Amino acid sequence: MRTNSFPRHYNPATAGQWDYRPNHRQLFLDAVEWRKTHGIKAAATDKVKITLLGIDLQKDFCFPPVFDKGGKWIGGGALYVGGRSGTGAVDDSRRLAEFIYRNLGIITSIRRTFDTHFAFQIFSPSMWMKDDGITPADPFTEIPLDTILANKFQVNPAAAGLLAKGNLGWLRQQVTHYAKELEKAGKYKLYIWPEHCILGDEGHALVGTVQEASMFHAYVRSAQSESEVKGGHPLTENYSVLGPEVTTYFDGRPMAQKNARFVQALLESDYVIVGGQAASHCVAWSVNDLLSEIKVKAPAMAEKVYVLTDCMSAVTVPDGKGGFFADYTPEVEKAMAAWESEGMKLVKSTDPVDTWPGFNL
Repeated sequence: MRTNSFPRHYNPATAGQWDYRPNHRQLFLDAVEWRKTHGIKAAATDKVKITLLGIDLQKDFCFPPVFDKGGKWIGGGALYVGGRSGTGAVDDSRRLAEFIYRNLGIITSIRRTFDTHFAFQIFSPSMWMKDDGITPADPFTEIPLDTILANKFQVNPAAAGLLAKGNLGWLRQQVTHYAKELEKAGKYKLYIWPEHCILGDEGHALVGTVQEASMFHAYVRSAQSESEVKGGHPLTENYSVLGPEVTTYFDGRPMAQKNARFVQALLESDYVIVGGQAASHCVAWSVNDLLSEIKVKAPAMAEKVYVLTDCMSAVTVPDGKGGFFADYTPEVEKAMAAWESEGMKLVKSTDPVDTWPGFNL
């Protein structure tokens, strides 16, 4: 069932409000009324199982940063995904929440992923020093393998006590192996990101307007609001919710593994709908990994995956002059073209689902 109205609690302006959080008690009471008014049944009764996969819809990605007069960051998102428009993730959150409200009656489950990090990780500024061995590496810095081999960037000795039982030599071998494996895979080179989505920090939390919509769905449809945590291993990146970027130590021992349970849950769906942040990174690698699993285990499933192109944005790094130090939009366009060529569907959240190609309830 699709509805054209929104619940009384919904205010689209909340998509841009860092401090907004839902009133869960009132939300539950509103959900009881909404279910009766619209004749919506429990998700367990669905004959067609539809999973909405919301990737990393967290505050650090979805709100613009706030700076003081001197240009120092004092709040807001630590790694805002503004896209080329500058309002990308804020607009995406609003559209995704509205998509959930309009399609409460057909979405069987909502699975939210949470990028989750700690103080010292392989992509963190705290892990790397410049060639003087004193100055920390800057965020938004690429660290190719050859710069590690030439000691232009060195692993922070302080990290060895945390991650390698004090064995700095071992840690140096591991980070070298890591950078080599990344480049061998051909995806990208090691990249240093600003500290973001730290567990326990406000930036780790889901955007309030999306949290509200997903919890309202849970209450209306008597369905759990599912969460998947990713990114906690300190020695590998985990852009994709389905698995880490590198899975072995330099000596060949296993270090991490793909999330087989979650892969299976997605493959058991009749349809998977994808939205979230960032289109150029965590969304892209998650969809790529899902496609790889589909090709091996359920080839026909590719045509059952729908990507909400208006509910995700590319990472951009503004240069303060109207341009960008980095703009990953072309990578998103390339990825989407590849998904479409494999049978996945590119759709808009604002279009009725019954107009989506091949979407049959």
